[in-house]
Amino acid sequence: MGPSTPFLVLLLLSWSGPFQGQQHHLVEYMERRLAALEERLAQCQDQNSRHAAELRDFKNKMLPLLEIAEKEREALRTEADSIAGRVDRLEREVDYLETQSPALPCVEVDEKVTGGPGTKGKGRKNEKYDMLTDCSYTISQVKSVKILKRYGGSAGLWTKDPLGPAEKIYVLDGTQNDTAFVFPRLRDFSLSMAARKASRVRVPFPWVGTGQLVYGGFLYYARRPPGGPGGGGELESTLQLIKFHLANRTVVDSSVFPAEGLIPPYGLTADTYIDLAADEEGLWAIYATQEDDRHLCLAKLDPQTLDTEQQWDTPCPRENAEAAFVICGTLYVVYNTRPASRARIQCSFDASGTLSPERAALPYFPRRYGAHASLRYNPRERQLYAWDDGYQIVYKLEMRKKEEEV
Repeated sequence: MGPSTPFLVLLLLSWSGPFQGQQHHLVEYMERRLAALEERLAQCQDQNSRHAAELRDFKNKMLPLLEIAEKEREALRTEADSIAGRVDRLEREVDYLETQSPALPCVEVDEKVTGGPGTKGKGRKNEKYDMLTDCSYTISQVKSVKILKRYGGSAGLWTKDPLGPAEKIYVLDGTQNDTAFVFPRLRDFSLSMAARKASRVRVPFPWVGTGQLVYGGFLYYARRPPGGPGGGGELESTLQLIKFHLANRTVVDSSVFPAEGLIPPYGLTADTYIDLAADEEGLWAIYATQEDDRHLCLAKLDPQTLDTEQQWDTPCPRENAEAAFVICGTLYVVYNTRPASRARIQCSFDASGTLSPERAALPYFPRRYGAHASLRYNPRERQLYAWDDGYQIVYKLEMRKKEEEV
C-alpha cells in the first residue's frame, strides 16, 4: 500500500456518515407514508363494511316490499284484464241489443212533407237510380280496425285510387291546402320519415274541407271561387268542382256545382261543403243546402264531364253527422257526439230503392281516438280509409247481400 492509502480511507469514512444519515431519514419518511396509507386503507375497509351492511339492511327491507308490489301488480293486471273482458262483453251485448232494438228510422216529419209550404226542388229529381253494375252488397259489420300511424293535422284525407295502382297512397293534409303527397306503397307511408319517400303534387287552387277524391288517375276536389262560401259576393253559396290530372299536373275540367245555398253537410265537420265519394257505380257527391238545412243530399256525377246526372233528398239528418260514404249506390252516414265517442252508422239511403232502412245494419265503429274528419271507401279492397284526429286508420268491412235479413 502506498502512502496515500490512509488518506483515502479517511476520506471514504468522512463521506459515509452523511450518506447514512440521508438513508435513515428516507426510511423514516417511507415508514410514515406507509403508515398513512395503511390507515387510509383501514378507513376504506371500515367504510366498505359499513356500506355493505347498509345495503344488506336496505335489501332485507326492500325484498318484502318488492314481493308485495309484485303481488299488487299481478292483482291489478288480473283486474284490468277482467274489466277489459267485461267491457268487451258489454259492448257486444249493447251491439246485440241495438240490432234487436234498432234505432228509429232517420225520417223526420215536418211541414215540407205534410202539406206546408213546398220546396222549390230545383234540379232534384228524386227518381229511382238504375244500377250500372250488378253490385248488390251492403255493410254487415265493421270486421276489424288497423291504426297505421299519426301524420299531419287533426283534419285531412288519405286514400287509394280504386281504379289506379293498387299500392299507391295519396295523402291530403288540412282543410285548405294545395299540396298532395303521393307514396309508392303503404309501407313507405308507414315509416317514421315518411315525407322523404313521398312525391309532392301541387294543385293550382287550394281545396276546401276534406271532401277530395282520387279516382281513375284524377284528383277531384271542391274549390272556393272568389266570392264562394264564406267569401261574400255573387258566388257566396257556390263551389267549383275541379278535375285535376295527377300525372300531367293540369286541370282538365271544372264545373260550378249546381246547388245553391251550400252549407256543410256534416254537423260535426264544419269545413267540408261537398264530400266526394266513389263506389262500384262511380262518382258521387254528398252535400246540403239552406233549402233543407236539416238533411243531407246526394248527387250522382259523371266523372268525365262533372255533370250532375241525378240528385236526391235523403232522410239522413245533418245534426251530429261527421262523415259518410257510398257502397253499391247506398249512402251510409256516420254519426258521433261532441265530445267524440263511439261513432256509428245510423242512417242509410239506397238510391236504387233495393235496401230499405229497416233492413240496413247500423254497426258501431271500434274504439278509437277522436272524430272522423274523412272516410274513403275503396271498392276494390272493401275497406274504409279514415282520418281520425290525425291518425290514419283502415276499417275492414264485412258485407252481405241487400236482400238478406240483418
